[in-house]
Amino acid sequence: MQERRTNRRAGKTAQRLTAVAGMALLTSGLAIAQSAAASPVTPMTMQQVVDVAKSKNPNLLSAEQNLLSVKAQEIQAGVRQNPTFAIAGQDVTLDANSSNPYTYSAQVSRLFERGQKRRWRLDSARSTTDQTRDQYALQEQQTILAVKQAFTNLVLAKASLKLAQDNLKDYQHELDINETRYKAGDIGKLDYERLELQLAQFESDETNAEMNVKQSSYQLQTLMGYQKVSDNFDVAGDIIPPAFNLTMEELEQRALQARPDYKAAMDAVRVADANVKLAYANGTTDPTLEGEYDRAGTDSSVGFNISIPLRIFDRNQGNKETSKYQAQASRFAVDAARAQVYSDVDQAWAGYVAAKVLSDRYNGHYTDLAKDVLDIAQFAYEHGGIGLLDYLNALQDNRATQLNALTAYAQTWLAIHQLSYVTATEVAP
Repeated sequence: MQERRTNRRAGKTAQRLTAVAGMALLTSGLAIAQSAAASPVTPMTMQQVVDVAKSKNPNLLSAEQNLLSVKAQEIQAGVRQNPTFAIAGQDVTLDANSSNPYTYSAQVSRLFERGQKRRWRLDSARSTTDQTRDQYALQEQQTILAVKQAFTNLVLAKASLKLAQDNLKDYQHELDINETRYKAGDIGKLDYERLELQLAQFESDETNAEMNVKQSSYQLQTLMGYQKVSDNFDVAGDIIPPAFNLTMEELEQRALQARPDYKAAMDAVRVADANVKLAYANGTTDPTLEGEYDRAGTDSSVGFNISIPLRIFDRNQGNKETSKYQAQASRFAVDAARAQVYSDVDQAWAGYVAAKVLSDRYNGHYTDLAKDVLDIAQFAYEHGGIGLLDYLNALQDNRATQLNALTAYAQTWLAIHQLSYVTATEVAP
């Protein structure tokens, strides 16, 4: 038995050395490559992670360029009509004193807009920019939410790994004690092998936790905008969620003042109203004024021309009606967006309250209770007070309780992130 245990430990040690060597080679290769997205060495806080994502996330950078392109349309909306210059000549090879002398003419003309078309174009373009800016802010909020969720998942994975490592270390110590008892004849072979078999569960927990840490880290780095993820990355955060004193009504008012999608809906009303005015302005007549200079032989003359379209049939009637209906539709959309704000906040609040109640139950009660039960069961088993199955049950209960507690803490954090998202403000103190 001792030989088998020694071989198993030697094999595990070799595996760890191999893994460490492989990680060292990988880290060295990444250091040589030195990509532009190299991850920092020191642990990052949640705010630092969010700041990096806001400046490097490619989706946000793309949306920012789209916003700038929309804003550039304000320049185009404000331009005035260009004048037109034309020059013509006839019989240019004939003499000026002939019966049919040469003729030259030059004309300059320009269309003059009426109905304040330029003003309403500018108003529509500026309102569209405001709407696009709020839509960009909404996408930024969605990205921040995803980053915070990924950050919390990484903190949870790290805490779960620490718990798995501690549990494995403690159980390995307990197994060493029982090995001594087994050799001394205090426990039978069946009990000892059952205890040793339980070690596989703790080793599996550690392996799975290590994998979860890597996957969570890679996901967070991708959201932050790193082109190449790295194992040389770490975060620092408290798994225990904070408390705050805001009420649901206060959160609703925050949301109405800050939600970018609600602001975008109100901006859409301004866009629609400007388009209504522009549609009516486009129904007005725009005259074209022209000045002309003519030269026929030795004689010169000037003239002018005014061209006024007769809006008898086409007075932009269809676009006028369309714009009015679209303006009314945008007002209904504001009502829908306002109702959605209340719904989102109320649902997020309900989720937070439920998660907070559960995490409070674990924090300072169930976790301590499970640890106390395990300590009593361990002492009783070692002194013959209870059987092996009772001790293993207490061991499993403590392990499950600790994991459930970490999950409850993480769920409360996620609920806080959701509240921050639906209010477009930071609710965590």
